[in-house]
Amino acid sequence: MTNPAVYYKRNRLKQLRAFCYAAQAGSISKAAEQLFLSQPSVSLQIQALERELETPLFERRGPQIRLTPEGEILFELAQPMVRGIDGLADTFAAHCGNLQTGELNIAAGESTILYILPDPVRRFAEAHPGVQVKLHNVTGRDGLSMLRADEADFAIGSMLDVPKYIDYHPIFDFQPLLITPLGHPLAQKESVTLADISPHGLILPPRHLTTWRLVDLIFQQHKLNYRVALEAGGWEVIKKYVELGLGISIVTSICITPADTNIVRIPLDRYFPHRSYGVVLRRGKFLSPQAKRFIEMISPGFFGIHDAETEPTTDAALA
Repeated sequence: MTNPAVYYKRNRLKQLRAFCYAAQAGSISKAAEQLFLSQPSVSLQIQALERELETPLFERRGPQIRLTPEGEILFELAQPMVRGIDGLADTFAAHCGNLQTGELNIAAGESTILYILPDPVRRFAEAHPGVQVKLHNVTGRDGLSMLRADEADFAIGSMLDVPKYIDYHPIFDFQPLLITPLGHPLAQKESVTLADISPHGLILPPRHLTTWRLVDLIFQQHKLNYRVALEAGGWEVIKKYVELGLGISIVTSICITPADTNIVRIPLDRYFPHRSYGVVLRRGKFLSPQAKRFIEMISPGFFGIHDAETEPTTDAALA
């Protein structure tokens, strides 16, 4: 007769996989769909794990479930192991120099997708045509939620405040700029102050994004008022409306291209900090070979530099 302890150990990976999928999905039924199992089977595996560990792992509220503090700890410990085992074939193939299949999910905001990622994605696709690349156009909490739920391998973005479960590694650096239409009064000045900008209507991204918060903070620090003439989503839209003379804007040089001949750029380094964009990772995240290869392509030597780090270099929230 099989020893019960041995039986549970043999099935622990199944239990941990069921637990991790349920934690990510926030639902037993959704986890069952993803695992191609019945809902009772997933529930029994999680219950067996709870019995073995002698602690509840989820708070159950109808169809929705939420990790207990003990569940949070186990999730952080178990998720890298489950991902590692599930990705073993791809990892082995990559170490053998064969990165021919798989999937790569990148979360990023519109500016990152438009201005930073095109060249790296093209180079990666040419080098690894069998890997399916998925770009998820998200901002703010949605991007961080994707990371926490393991719906994205990593994110590329600009960050200010870092949650405890996130590591942020800046790679790119961009200059703050005031942009105006041709012929605007400020376009004729050799140097522009915040007081000069104050009377003119600003065109800014939506209020919940980092740019608006930063503009508000800088003007408050200098005890100056500012006026928002137009709220518009996306740097390309903002540049277009600046060209049309509907206002001026404060942007980062990430969005300026040689084709932007109808706007004037004025440096604002004396007031606004440079804006970094970089790799955003969930702490403890197992990175697939596809993810590692892509990150190495945009930042050669990344893992040699950052593997030894124990603390993030800045604080972050995807912009």
